[in-house]
Amino acid sequence: MFEWFASLGVLDKVYATFGISGSILFVVRLVMMFMGMDGEADGDADIGGADGADGDFDGDGHGDSDSSDIAFRLLSLQGLTAFFMMFGLSGLALSRDVQLSGVVSIPISTAIGLSSVWVIAKLFRLFNKLQNSGTVDLKNAIGQEGKVYLTIPEGDTGKVQVAVQGHLKVMNAVSEDRQAIPTDSRVVVTGLVGGNVLVVKRSG
Repeated sequence: MFEWFASLGVLDKVYATFGISGSILFVVRLVMMFMGMDGEADGDADIGGADGADGDFDGDGHGDSDSSDIAFRLLSLQGLTAFFMMFGLSGLALSRDVQLSGVVSIPISTAIGLSSVWVIAKLFRLFNKLQNSGTVDLKNAIGQEGKVYLTIPEGDTGKVQVAVQGHLKVMNAVSEDRQAIPTDSRVVVTGLVGGNVLVVKRSG
């Protein structure tokens, strides 16, 4: 293995490093999913019409959450590992097997890596929905303590990490008092909005 790596050119070593490290992290990610530590955000926030919830949260959470979810997924561990894995493996194949130069192989492998981020994110989301359909009742999250995973802006939607029925999940969430809550703050779940958005307040 080390002799093979040492025999590679500089660009091929970069490809191999990305491909190997990305593949390892991707496998770890899969194992975590099967263990229930998926860390995947469930559902799309749609809190514009939640008349029965405490507070009147502004905006149409469905559209805003979709946009933020896309950006979040592209920057998540899931997206990064998918990109590194496919960028490295495809780049190495193009460079060594097809004998393409770096000027050609880098853009192609980058495009393949970015495409894989979108495809794998869709597959993970579908798998997560199938896994949780009819099995996870978010009402069981009420009263649970967790922490803010992605800052909850003032009067808007962020993300919190909380245990639900033994599964550590990252869920869309809003602040009970509509005040901003920064990342890593400890919170407690006090209710639900629209059936899939947690209402939280600072704990302690």
